Amino acid sequence: MKTITFKLGVEHLLLKKNVILPVIYGLAYLFTLYIVIQYIIYKPSQSGMVSSKLQDPNFPYMFWKLFFFPHIILGIMALLIGAYQLTNKSRQNRKRHQLLGRIYGFAILLNVLLVPYISMYATGGFHSTIAFLVLDIFWLLTTATAIIYIRLKNVIRHREWILRSYAITFVFVTFRIFLLIIQFSTHASFNVAFPLSVYLSIIINLLITQVYLNKSTHGSLVKTH
Repeated sequence: MKTITFKLGVEHLLLKKNVILPVIYGLAYLFTLYIVIQYIIYKPSQSGMVSSKLQDPNFPYMFWKLFFFPHIILGIMALLIGAYQLTNKSRQNRKRHQLLGRIYGFAILLNVLLVPYISMYATGGFHSTIAFLVLDIFWLLTTATAIIYIRLKNVIRHREWILRSYAITFVFVTFRIFLLIIQFSTHASFNVAFPLSVYLSIIINLLITQVYLNKSTHGSLVKTH
């Protein structure tokens, strides 16, 4: 009984907006700081994951960078803008909310085109490539669906799907957390840890989002009765 009560308490705490948003903001800014330091202040070749690729003489490092830098810049844009768009403050200024929403959608739809090439050289080999392509499809579908609904002026469905879109965007943060956990707990190789981390992040991020949406819908129904 105590275990059930504890789990319900944790779930209730995690689904509270004033708890979720600071966590999202904190992780988003820490991830951005990491990316800036690791790949912009320092060279990508100094990263452990990239340096391992350079051991392959056929790895097209210079051409790969032409895709990689836009990929991380557009990804950071989507990550930070998406976090702000979740707040009530963002919706208080309709024009700004719409402008930032367009930038968010554009950043993702353009990034979706870059991911297939980046995925070809993903750490962990073939299985990682497939995992990132699956992630790319989810990113495209959730974002495109959100855009379609707002074009149809269906705000409720738009908000639901834009939350799912941001859940997929946030995989770029959570998959690194899962990667660390899997590697430290199981010492699995990158061939296993990388794709597994991506799949777990997709599932868990979307699951948390769906539970949040169900809770929000239930709360709205209670208020109308």
